[in-house]
Amino acid sequence: MINLDYYTTSSMGIKSFIGRRSKKAKGTSEQIIVSDYMTRNLIVFKPQQSVLAVMNQLIKNRISGGPVVNKNNELIGMISEGDCMKQITESRYYNQPLGNINVEDHMIKDVETIDGDMNIFDAAEKFISSKRRRFPIVKEGKLVGQISQKDILKAALKLKGHTW
Repeated sequence: MINLDYYTTSSMGIKSFIGRRSKKAKGTSEQIIVSDYMTRNLIVFKPQQSVLAVMNQLIKNRISGGPVVNKNNELIGMISEGDCMKQITESRYYNQPLGNINVEDHMIKDVETIDGDMNIFDAAEKFISSKRRRFPIVKEGKLVGQISQKDILKAALKLKGHTW
């Protein structure tokens, strides 16, 4: 038996290869923002703290660094394991105890931040291009959170590649 419908429709010209377009699903990559995955409960350091106290906090809390804030919770720098390592070598060279060295003298002062409304995929690109491990998020001059490479990985695992 011959299917006449097939022959009738196949002889007609095809107008478009574009099929029906569905609406974007809720939770697509355009709506996945840094503030949804950032850490809000941060371990912060004060400029007057000793590098030795920072090292203890890094080890105790199993973190590799963190923001330095003033008494108004304004971001003024970042301190990391690497910064502490520099101080270990310098203090040994100059025979200076670590307890006498303050964070404010050895923190990174020129801190790059990320907007909490940034798409996490754009944030991932920023991590790759900057080779940083964490970015603080500041809103109206105050530190509100931090996003790390691990937070981006957690977001990707949660999405499981279904929405990008």
